[in-house]
Amino acid sequence: MLDLHPGDAASAVWTLECTASPLAEGIDVKGPYVQGRPGQRFVYLVWGNVDPDGQFTMFRRAKLMFDGVDGQVLAEAVAAGRLVARLGLTDVKGLPLRAAVRPPLVTWSAESATGAGAGRA
Repeated sequence: MLDLHPGDAASAVWTLECTASPLAEGIDVKGPYVQGRPGQRFVYLVWGNVDPDGQFTMFRRAKLMFDGVDGQVLAEAVAAGRLVARLGLTDVKGLPLRAAVRPPLVTWSAESATGAGAGRA
């Protein structure tokens, strides 16, 4: 688990160290927080409660799906050093985002690894 953020925070940023490897059909992203098989990789965004003793209990999670990243954007991210995902953290009902998340719910972009960003692959 990485950096907990309050559910009502104005924004949240996580940086995940990943590696990218070429595949016949594109680029495979792997890392300690990346789940799934090649072509079906994702990162969980987990929602939960923290009790007074500091115990975390999950109640909902979303999958940020890498198969929704445009191949050109992913190639640019490999060259630049950072893949950034920007997304709202709630659904249309104002509840925590859940299920598989792909564009248009998430916008993927490439950024320089030395620049500011919201996430890295």
